[in-house]
Amino acid sequence: MTPSETVVLSLPFTGRWLVQNSPASRVPSHGTTLFGSSYAIDFVPVGADGRSAPRTVRSLLGTESPEGFVGFGRSILSPVSGEVVRVHDGEVDHVARRSVGALLGYALTQPSRVRRGAGAVAGNHVAIRCDRGLVLLAHLRAGSVTVRVGDLVVPGDRIGDCGNSGNSTEPHLHLQVSDTLERDARGIPMAFQRSGQQPWMPHDGDIVTV
Repeated sequence: MTPSETVVLSLPFTGRWLVQNSPASRVPSHGTTLFGSSYAIDFVPVGADGRSAPRTVRSLLGTESPEGFVGFGRSILSPVSGEVVRVHDGEVDHVARRSVGALLGYALTQPSRVRRGAGAVAGNHVAIRCDRGLVLLAHLRAGSVTVRVGDLVVPGDRIGDCGNSGNSTEPHLHLQVSDTLERDARGIPMAFQRSGQQPWMPHDGDIVTV
């Protein structure tokens, strides 16, 4: 990839978000190139203390309700101007998993989700076609998607809420750009706009505040 291929996006949210699985830290960022995810990034909404939810006995030993996380239901915005070409809603927001045991059990079911396709992996999601590729925003809250296929959006338009649907262990946003949404899609590099500064890609562990 060359710098000229990088798609520059607006940040698709407000508030405080913790960066995970950033392509600034490694490529492929999620350990796989499947479904065009080579340059994908995850944003986890957090509070002023940098946590996505308080630590409790359930968080240490079992599963948790997604409603207990500070970012569940936080608005997700379009990061680009373009046409909505795919909308998928109706996947449930399942329990969150932060304990070692819950995460291990979930990891063992990963191959079955990949076999079931986009709904099981991306959960509720929206794809927007821009002039450089398809921008995917995934793991949205069930029933929250506000756009339809064929809608034209601009940066800042609300498209849904942060949720915990699909291949997700706690409420967060998965964002990527790719040439298609198929299993063998090619990931496309992206960067984010900052007022008065050059586009950048945050690293794992950074907290982005908008």
